Amino acid sequence: MDYYEVLGVTKSATQEDIKKAFHKLAHKHHPDKGGDEKKFKEINEAYQVLSDSAKRAQYDQFGRVFENGQPGAGENPFGSWAWGNPSASSGHGEDGVEFDFGDIGDIFEDFFGGGGFGGGARRSTKKDSKKGKDIQVDIEIPLEKTLKEFTEAISLVKYVVCHRCQGNGGEPGTKIKECFSCRGLGQVQQVKKTILGSYTTLATCPECKGEGTIPEKPCNVCRGEGRVKEEETIEIRIPAGIDSNQVIKVEGKGEAGKKGAKSGNLFVRIFVKKHPAFERRGDDLFSDVEINFSQAVLGDEIEIKSLEGTNIILEVPQGTESGKVLRISGKGIPHFASPSWGSAGKGNMYVELKIRTPKKLSREQKELLEKLKKEGI
Repeated sequence: MDYYEVLGVTKSATQEDIKKAFHKLAHKHHPDKGGDEKKFKEINEAYQVLSDSAKRAQYDQFGRVFENGQPGAGENPFGSWAWGNPSASSGHGEDGVEFDFGDIGDIFEDFFGGGGFGGGARRSTKKDSKKGKDIQVDIEIPLEKTLKEFTEAISLVKYVVCHRCQGNGGEPGTKIKECFSCRGLGQVQQVKKTILGSYTTLATCPECKGEGTIPEKPCNVCRGEGRVKEEETIEIRIPAGIDSNQVIKVEGKGEAGKKGAKSGNLFVRIFVKKHPAFERRGDDLFSDVEINFSQAVLGDEIEIKSLEGTNIILEVPQGTESGKVLRISGKGIPHFASPSWGSAGKGNMYVELKIRTPKKLSREQKELLEKLKKEGI
């Protein structure tokens, strides 16, 4: 396995390039987001090495030392170098050669299932492992709705907490017992032998499937899972001034977790429809208005519509040329703000004046234009 190839970077990549590549791939392949767990571990392993300048230099010189838990061909895992920094805690190989564990713990945690060195097993976090998945939905709104804060109701079919057992997975009136195999830990210890010695790791308890508890009698509705699938209507508060591709996070409104575990979050991505008369640029609005030749020459007051639908009197200056842009302050989109912050001002409205050229003229109009033409106008 080539660490550079795993992260999709070249050997000349900077630390910033490596960091960006890791975050992008880790987000894409994270198991909690439905990604490939094996791929995620490979990405984590590559980043642990390439993000550390000392480890990276050693990797560039010697290649990948550990291949499926064994030294690479013709390589000595201990005799020529130590993986990590000199100040980190160290151990000894079978030949008594000192080597450094350093930050390698995170990598071994991925390789061997989350244990420690020499029996340092850690208690699992069962609730987190059963956390409900996040949900992302897209909604489209008209441009007019961005002028004020409003509430949008959406309906989703998703896992919700079981109403019968309230999420604990047991029939009402029955007990939830501690698992006799793992004594409530949700995991059992296993000892694995590697070239570095023996490692105590944690594996999911086969009796309680990692829950740590077993219902005396499983719930008749959810069959002991603590959640069921059904439709739920959720009201989303959307702040004024929101724009396309902005995302609103609603805590705890994703999928319900198993057996009372924490629910995931709901992420609502907003798309704003294009308006037939107004173009949005940031928080400013732009529109075109046609005027007659006489209005442009002599000046006039014209009535136009705002995005709110109200009438605005716009003064056209005398001698206006086609393409002139007039600004109307405070008639744009409100500056985006959190619902708790309140309004934070508005953008402006810009009106481009375009002189209308008539295609059909009456006899009288032609005669008048001929006279103006003779006058040099």
